[in-house]
Amino acid sequence: MSLNPIRPWRNIYRRESRQIHVGSVPVGGGAPITVQTMTNTLTTDVAATVAQVQAAAEAGADIVRVSVPDEASAKALKEIVAEAPVPIVADIHFHYKRGIEAAEAGAACLRINPGNIGNEARVRDVIAAARDHGCSMRIGVNAGSLEKHLLDKYGEPCPDAMVESGLAHMRLLQDNDFHEFKISVKASDVFMAAAAYQQLAEATDAPIHLGITEAGGLMSGTIKSAIGMGNLLWMGIGDTIRVSLSADPVEEVKVGYEMLKSLGLRHRGVNIISCPSCARQGFDVIRVVEALEKRLEHIKTPMSLSIIGCVVNGPGEALMTDVGFTGGGAGSGMIYLAGKQSHKLNNDQMIDHIVEQVEARAALIEAGAETQAAE
Repeated sequence: MSLNPIRPWRNIYRRESRQIHVGSVPVGGGAPITVQTMTNTLTTDVAATVAQVQAAAEAGADIVRVSVPDEASAKALKEIVAEAPVPIVADIHFHYKRGIEAAEAGAACLRINPGNIGNEARVRDVIAAARDHGCSMRIGVNAGSLEKHLLDKYGEPCPDAMVESGLAHMRLLQDNDFHEFKISVKASDVFMAAAAYQQLAEATDAPIHLGITEAGGLMSGTIKSAIGMGNLLWMGIGDTIRVSLSADPVEEVKVGYEMLKSLGLRHRGVNIISCPSCARQGFDVIRVVEALEKRLEHIKTPMSLSIIGCVVNGPGEALMTDVGFTGGGAGSGMIYLAGKQSHKLNNDQMIDHIVEQVEARAALIEAGAETQAAE
């Protein structure tokens, strides 16, 4: 990991883990932290599921999970995998045969839950199918579905029980000479999940799939996920993430990227730095930012844009962004490019003009990256 000698306080030292692959996507071992989501369509509705996978991929999802609850879904999975632009993880619960069928259908990874997948013999059959078809696996422990003997032992779901479940299942995979796996210990309780993940990170070098399960709606779930996952990511824990929201899967991807961008762990698209607005604002900051967020969704190049309502903090923020606009007086403001004052702009022209400037700057950044790669 490269270090910044000027701002060492900004460095996150990621936990060292071994690397596995979910299809062509590396997870762990220093690879970029991947962003996942999960479809919520009926898997048997191939067209709708593929459309949702494609929308998630367009938003930046590296991996998409699809539920496989029955035999018909397993059959549909083969068509979905064939059309998906990203690797597909098959989500398996209760019926171990669905795991075997999903592996045969071309899933890149199988997610199994120790609490409901069945006895060791059935797990071994799933392991054999994964090995035969080149699948990796995720051990997905969930506080809401722990094994009965662990609930009897601990009295209730807790970090110790979750980690014990995960490590026991991990040993089963290892005893069968299967090592292409990652692991998660999710809970809807932020404290429980964070404690379990910290414990798990010290107990294994397996890649960790991070998440706060059943976090809630778009706003409440984003906040819970940001608190729980954000702290763990800041500690260097996590190799792939899924933000679980009762919302469109595309929103999960967006929130995941914003989380990683805020910590400097992953960069994609435009990072808008904007003020909350006040009586000093020279234009309607909230309306402008809302419009720009929608107009700039197509930009994938990592870059920064500052939209500040007045000159208190505007010029200082603009000095550190690729493109900036600072509100002034008399219906106009100042455009900054690459941290330097460029030209004045009337407020009624700002949205279209800022979009043009961002697009032009993105093209320059991409051209520079291509030239550097060619050299």
